Amino acid sequence: MFDTSEWITGNARLVIAVMLIASAVVAAGAPMVDRSTSLDQFQTDADEADALDYVDTNFSSGTTDTTSAQVIVRDDDVLDTETLVSMLEYERALQTNETVNETLVKNDPTQSVANLVATAAIRDSRAVELQTRERELARTETELADALDSLARNPNASVRLAFGAVDANTSVTLTEEDYTLFADAVEERRESIDGNATTDRTATAGAHNETRDRTGNVTEQTLADEYASLAEDRRELADLDPTLENQTEKLRSLNDSEVDTLVADVLGGDSNGSARALAFMPDYYEPGTTEINATLIVVTQETAGGSFAPGDAPDEIENAQAAMTDLAPNDDSMSVLVYGDGIVSTEITDSMIDSVLLVGPLAVAFVLLVLVVVYRDLLDILLGLLGIALVLVWTFGAMGWFEIAFSQPFIVVLVLLIGLSIDYGLHVVMRYREARGSSETPPSRAMAVALGSVGVALVYVTTTTVIGFLSNLTSPLAVFRELGVLSAIGIVATLLVFGLLVPALKIELDELLEGRGIDRVKPAVGTGGGPVNHLLDTGATLATKAPYVVIAVALLVSAAGAYGATDIDASFEQSDFLAEDPDDWLKDLPDPIAPGTYTAETAIDTLDRDFVRQDTTATILVRGDVTDPATLDRLDAARTNASDMSATETYADGEPAVTDPITVMDRVAANNESFNRTLSAADTDGDGIPDENVTAVYDELYRVASEEAADVVHREAGEYQAVRMVVTVDSGADGDVVRDQMEWIADDADGAGVSVIATGDVIVNQITADQLAETALLSLVVALSSVLVVLAVAYRVTEGSASLGVVTILPVAFTLTWVLGTMALLDIPFNIVTGMITGLTIGLGVDYSLHISERFNQELAEAETVAAALHETVTGTGGALLSSAVTTASGFAVLLVTILPFLQSFGLITALTIVFAFLASVFVLPSLLVVWTRFIKRGAGSD
Repeated sequence: MFDTSEWITGNARLVIAVMLIASAVVAAGAPMVDRSTSLDQFQTDADEADALDYVDTNFSSGTTDTTSAQVIVRDDDVLDTETLVSMLEYERALQTNETVNETLVKNDPTQSVANLVATAAIRDSRAVELQTRERELARTETELADALDSLARNPNASVRLAFGAVDANTSVTLTEEDYTLFADAVEERRESIDGNATTDRTATAGAHNETRDRTGNVTEQTLADEYASLAEDRRELADLDPTLENQTEKLRSLNDSEVDTLVADVLGGDSNGSARALAFMPDYYEPGTTEINATLIVVTQETAGGSFAPGDAPDEIENAQAAMTDLAPNDDSMSVLVYGDGIVSTEITDSMIDSVLLVGPLAVAFVLLVLVVVYRDLLDILLGLLGIALVLVWTFGAMGWFEIAFSQPFIVVLVLLIGLSIDYGLHVVMRYREARGSSETPPSRAMAVALGSVGVALVYVTTTTVIGFLSNLTSPLAVFRELGVLSAIGIVATLLVFGLLVPALKIELDELLEGRGIDRVKPAVGTGGGPVNHLLDTGATLATKAPYVVIAVALLVSAAGAYGATDIDASFEQSDFLAEDPDDWLKDLPDPIAPGTYTAETAIDTLDRDFVRQDTTATILVRGDVTDPATLDRLDAARTNASDMSATETYADGEPAVTDPITVMDRVAANNESFNRTLSAADTDGDGIPDENVTAVYDELYRVASEEAADVVHREAGEYQAVRMVVTVDSGADGDVVRDQMEWIADDADGAGVSVIATGDVIVNQITADQLAETALLSLVVALSSVLVVLAVAYRVTEGSASLGVVTILPVAFTLTWVLGTMALLDIPFNIVTGMITGLTIGLGVDYSLHISERFNQELAEAETVAAALHETVTGTGGALLSSAVTTASGFAVLLVTILPFLQSFGLITALTIVFAFLASVFVLPSLLVVWTRFIKRGAGSD
């Protein structure tokens, strides 16, 4: 390494030129970096994920893909007239807004209890009108029949006058055609009576009755159009879909008592309509009551580009759902909280930007403050900042060249590289300052000594840290593999920048300034006495006086940490990616640092607590012979079991939130006579399930209710390929419980001729969470064993003792147990970023331990005693480690003020990791080195 360091310092300008050119080439990839907010990047390769893709592709409501926004409405009483009207006005505002309207489905784009109450009011009024019309038609028919009989008996009576009298006494419109038909009947009756006057009495009576029966139907024929119109109006009443304007007008015309009666009827009955209405109500609502403080409006939107992954909603959906929030009433009529995929996508994107804008300046301020305190030299501070900037440029450039999209977890990589950059810079600069001592040692010579001394440690640190992060290649999750590769590239870039470019620049600049009479000799931290020196020397003192006590304490604490680590959970939920609404003091910060307002997390909490969320569903997918009646029988049994599962959500009326082909058939049959006849014909045992001709039943279901059919039955090229059961699950249920129960349901539906699998976002997310824990465990095993082998081999080759590598890795193992125990104590789960904590701990822990071991090994060769070697080690290298620990931990601690909870927890646990790594290397490792020296490296500077 000495020759290499001499070459670097002797060719400083060449090194600078090559590094700047290389930086420019790598930086060219930075503009190619894409940004990703899609949660699909975390999707597993499991069969359940493939099944979910199949469901998303092949099951849909109608011919277009849709997404829904749930609008939470709150007021003192959302069921009073004022709030119901306000809800309808809000729905009108949504449908008349261009941004929102262009995304809405054509039929029933907005649905709420206000629509159902208003529609019920209009339907009731129409029903009364139809009953009045029916009575009027019946009365008119009776009067026409009486007039016909009277005119038949009185041949001299005026037909026109009699018909006119009936016409004048009815609201039914009688036309001239009606008069002609009536007059012809009168004439026929009169002729019948006259023509039979001389015939046999019995024959006359028979002929007269025949004529009477025939002409009596004329009254019905006269009113045939009116009766047909009445029948058509009755059919339309069943499918009544009044405009929002008509709904609003109707509700405004009612008094409070009438509205309360309607609300009680709509929400208190046993009909399908009441079940539908209760889906909009919170789970604490008592069916039939007329007061409650919250309800939902469901807005259904088309996604023209097809289905999309969570967090990756199209721009038009994002803009429309943002507009829904903006269109909320400004008065006190009600409060509105919008939740949907568009809101989620927007907030994930905004939270990344706000986090960078918020954390970036604070991190820079903290780092700058610590660098000022540590370096106390403007040039060294500027060189450190330049080095950090170049490392980040290399990282973003590599992302562009390797087509790695930037997403939330990559914020962690950036903070990590900033911390490592500071660490590398501090070690190089502080060792350089130690080597100079005075102005008599030229900068190039001092830097050669520094690189020759600390360079080996930096190479070891880089190698082991890269191994630590490349252990993520064992992860089943692609995003972790990308994180591992990118981190490794960034760490290598850190070595190149702070091992080549920064030393070369420092040599040139120090020589330039000293040539102009400016003194560039600066003291290293911890080498000039004082409290810092005494603090650092504590580790050496304890090691020489009571090494076994220190080791015993470390082992006890580690055992406790290892025990606690067994209780760490894993988490992967959409809410993990959502920002909490910032505190007021953060919002009061100046632009552009001040974060925006975030509502999705609050909305999720409200929906989880009070409502049935429409986006927390599991699907039982059945593929194969789905036209076999036995398949539907098993599906019915599975649905019965699903209704009894603790994870299954229930509506306010206690009904389980489960939908499958059988429930859809039942619902459609209740409202469609044609389908009811088809289903009844196929249901030979009367249990509501087709026992034969299932294909014909599916065909008819698609004909009369295609959208509902397509949601549960998949048809391709006329063949029925699959059916599904959708189970809305309790969002608060444990993920493992949900997965187990849905798999039990799938087992119930399984059988001959079909394949059945339980899938859905909640199940795939739980699988991902399990794989996060698997990633952490695999990273731990692979990284720790790999680093151990590398260090053992390296020290065996360079120092003739593989055992020094084992000793060096022990504090890292201690640190790892302390970190995991702290996670368990603070209830921090493994998630998309803390899943990297094992690799991070090993990488950072080895960094600190290696510097101590390498410096101790060098000092031991020259020192008279072990105590002297330890003193020089912990006060020299320990000072740089302290500076690095304070600076890096401060940088990570800044994440505590970010608006993303997972970054907050990661910032806290990483800051503690750095503190633990420092404590283990400065206060535990010296004791291990003393024991190693006594029993392994005998006679080498023994005290």
